[in-house]
Amino acid sequence: MFVVPPPPRPPLNIYSPNVPGGMTTIALDTSNTIGHPSGPEYQLAVGEGIYALQDDVHLATPPPHPSEHTTANPNPLATVPLPPTTGVKISLSRINPRKPPHLYKLANIGSTRSNLATYSIRESEKESRSSHETSSDGLAAHLANGAAKTPVFGEDNAFLTSTLSKDGVKRKKPKTNIVKSNSSWISRVMPHEAMTKRIQEHNPEGLFAFANINRAFQWLDLSSNNESKAQHIIKILFTKAHMLCHDINLFTKAPNHLDLIMGASTGDIMWFEAFSQKYARINKNAVINPSPIHQIRWLPGSENLFLAAHMDGTLIVYDKERDDAAFVPEESSPLLHFARGSDMDHRPLHVKKSVNSRNQKSNPVASWKISDHRINDFAFAPDSRHLAVVTEDGYLHIIDYLNEQLKDIYPSYYGGFLCVCWSPDGKYILTGGQDDLVSIWSLVERRLVARCPGHHSWVSCVAFDPWRCDDRNYRFGSVGEDRRLLLWDFNVGMLHRPKAVSWPRVSIGTVFFRGLIGIAIGATARKHIITYAYHSEPYRKSSNDEIPIKFKLDGRQR
Repeated sequence: MFVVPPPPRPPLNIYSPNVPGGMTTIALDTSNTIGHPSGPEYQLAVGEGIYALQDDVHLATPPPHPSEHTTANPNPLATVPLPPTTGVKISLSRINPRKPPHLYKLANIGSTRSNLATYSIRESEKESRSSHETSSDGLAAHLANGAAKTPVFGEDNAFLTSTLSKDGVKRKKPKTNIVKSNSSWISRVMPHEAMTKRIQEHNPEGLFAFANINRAFQWLDLSSNNESKAQHIIKILFTKAHMLCHDINLFTKAPNHLDLIMGASTGDIMWFEAFSQKYARINKNAVINPSPIHQIRWLPGSENLFLAAHMDGTLIVYDKERDDAAFVPEESSPLLHFARGSDMDHRPLHVKKSVNSRNQKSNPVASWKISDHRINDFAFAPDSRHLAVVTEDGYLHIIDYLNEQLKDIYPSYYGGFLCVCWSPDGKYILTGGQDDLVSIWSLVERRLVARCPGHHSWVSCVAFDPWRCDDRNYRFGSVGEDRRLLLWDFNVGMLHRPKAVSWPRVSIGTVFFRGLIGIAIGATARKHIITYAYHSEPYRKSSNDEIPIKFKLDGRQR
């Protein structure tokens, strides 16, 4: 069971026959609700079974703050509202997660042939899908060797090392209690009356959900009983800042510790430790960069460093333990390494501050100018070296962020890119965008290998399913504003067939609902889950209610 938030939307004007003169009344979402719809319209049949809707948790959209003023976009043809004040994202976290198969090998990134060890892609021992497996000891040794060779961002710069004390490495913690905070930046904090008890009784195998919707941020426990699933553990309302994105640090996650970072429309960043309910602000009052933050992620394997994509086309690496200071760009020449297949006319990577700079007393740690257009999404490769960045002007950038070098640039078929992700083995990249296509790019061959038509509007999010991928077969999902969720399978052998041979349909499953804007694929011990968010366009003419779609795979229906 899992949950998706509704789209951000303003108060609804509803005709009220009880009001003299037929005046309108304002309807606002105030609390979360839960339902249990059923029927064939809430099922998706695919090769391995049937995905069926379980629990339907509707997260409330907060009303605007009284001090907020809605600004209409003066351009009637604009597709992006200005200024950016809305954001919807949900993250699921389990203290003791089930780890997906490890398909990536550091030694094989330069090989054009698949030398990956073959691991089981079964979701349980009862699944009949056949595959060759290695022993658990061999897999553990493989993971240990890979982890030992994983590069670290800025490891050669002595000025980035943490301060040592008598007890070892000195770590800072957020100091301000958010419940007792008197900051004007925070409008209201609403903890559950039994918050401490619910946290203590939480099952480590259960799911936590974190969601930002407009100016609200919620923390829910989806492993509690039916009535409590929709009740937040804590809900934070901000005054004017709208949270546009957030991320959970999987490296520091522990039974009593969860580090989160949130990016706001004001450019502020909030570091929030969930269990202690303490926080700290980074880029406070936009002292480093005033542009809104469209995406934010922790650097792989880092306790302190995270990367924020500002809407002015700048990528900035921050350290949660360092203080802020007014940022003056350092003189640096563009660093790039163009490879075949790249767009030579596009601007290179401009390093405003290098990670190797000696001036590391305050944030930022590094700053790179990617484009003059908005950065819509970015994703780290499994090799912890490469970074894929997509921008509003329709370019996919491949960056070696450890060496701060631009490797490749590829254009879209049409329009801007909106989303990007890497395959679990790091060999392929998926992009989706305003060309209504899902594009598959090969990092090894440095070229476009396939374009997947199937959507009839913008593709808003793509994601690989690591439990359904091996060294030659890949499963991924895509959602778009055409109200479609598509599941795709592709085989490496299909990419090298002659053009005269007609290819079969790649899409293996389709379901129509609302215009979708996000997708996430995960698994529990007994469930295979897909979750996504959607737009507010009605699906049924007889109802304007939101229909969150959450599927699980029922193994009994194979």
